Amino acid sequence: MARDKKIRLALIAGGESSEREVSLKGGDQVEGALDKDKYDIIRYDPAYDLEVLVKDAGRIDVAFVLLHGKYGEDGTIQGLLDLLHIPYQGSGVLGSALAMDKELSRILYSQAGLNIPRGKVMRPGSYSAKDIAAEFGLPVVIKPVDQGSSIGMSIPQTVEEVKKGLVEAFKYSPRVLVEEYIKGVEITGGVIGNDDLEALPIVEIIPGEGHVFFDYQAKYQAGATKEICPARISASLTKNARECAVTAHRALRLRGYSRTDMIICDDRIYILETNTIPGMTRTSLLPLAARESGMDFSALLDRLIRLSLEAAGKADR
Repeated sequence: MARDKKIRLALIAGGESSEREVSLKGGDQVEGALDKDKYDIIRYDPAYDLEVLVKDAGRIDVAFVLLHGKYGEDGTIQGLLDLLHIPYQGSGVLGSALAMDKELSRILYSQAGLNIPRGKVMRPGSYSAKDIAAEFGLPVVIKPVDQGSSIGMSIPQTVEEVKKGLVEAFKYSPRVLVEEYIKGVEITGGVIGNDDLEALPIVEIIPGEGHVFFDYQAKYQAGATKEICPARISASLTKNARECAVTAHRALRLRGYSRTDMIICDDRIYILETNTIPGMTRTSLLPLAARESGMDFSALLDRLIRLSLEAAGKADR
């Protein structure tokens, strides 16, 4: 691609998932941060504009996908873009689908030698709240297998709350993951790169008062959570956490970038899940870690776009 030519970029945000509003907000901030001297930006909302996107495919150089949850982070939109021969930032169909499915990602984490909380996948009618409490103790973690942003997640303290938590989780997925509750320091680790991976500084997450865990409100309400980068952990734990983030990225066959959520208990790191399209506002966790490493928001976006073009063989040599 000629250096003196603007890159025609499709900014894809919105969609139909329960995280639509977060996606639109991130899309606004990404559009504002992209260098207009480098990019001609066209917005597409998959809830309305898929036919237009298909028709425009021939004039699009690259896409920046900012969809979260179903139809955006699960490989669906990635498959469409592959069919249209449009490069895009981040992971492809396989990696996106694997990371979105907590049942399969747990298997791959374990095979890669990573620690995961004890857990079991439930289907409707296959569970008893009392049996869950007896097996995992209370509190326990309940979450849909294929949702993001803690949608449908709960940490019930009683058997009655377990029943309610299961009912809520099954509203979002026919499979629900029940995990042991691990109390510790919540951290997250970002990774950037295609073949050569860079682990970003680790971020420590401290949910504010009124939030038992890093739930949807704690993630997206201003001031609801304290985020500290670099995390206040030892050098050895920091090194281990960064290695865990890279191992998780590779185990799930990801590319471009990712952010893996972890928890530290008794100097042992447990992997919770990996995000293939993490939040992308100026104050989101991945941009925070990138800024700590010396990369401002606009530079981070440039790098992700460059990586997508390199993966497609369309970057300048």
